[in-house]
Amino acid sequence: MVVPRLEEALDHLGATLGLVWTPVVETDVPVGDSAVPLRFVYSAEPPHLEVIEEAPGSVWVCNPHSNLHHIGFWADGLEGERDRLVASGCPLEIAGIAPEPDRTALYTYHADPLQLRVELVNAALRPLMEEGFAAARGARP
Repeated sequence: MVVPRLEEALDHLGATLGLVWTPVVETDVPVGDSAVPLRFVYSAEPPHLEVIEEAPGSVWVCNPHSNLHHIGFWADGLEGERDRLVASGCPLEIAGIAPEPDRTALYTYHADPLQLRVELVNAALRPLMEEGFAAARGARP
């Protein structure tokens, strides 16, 4: 979900839906050979809602129809799953690649004909992300 102001959205969604959040991540997210500065969090409980502060001039912007931005899935063999989605009519929109020397594919976004993005997340990132979810759940009052 993309929102105009992260903290306001977290307060509202937390109170409305009873969600606990992981710490805010502020990082430059790789997009092809460049990076976009982003601020985002995840809800600590599944299904993990990702809330991203709008980054004008990037793919992460609010729109007049819905701020549901994408649905993410773990992908073992991300490149193969990427190719499968492209072949099914969901073209590659952006890809995040780890910096040199690794250059591992971290994630891909695919444009879906129904106007919903599909994100594939490299399953190698899952343990690290689940560790963060567990830490946030443990921080619950």
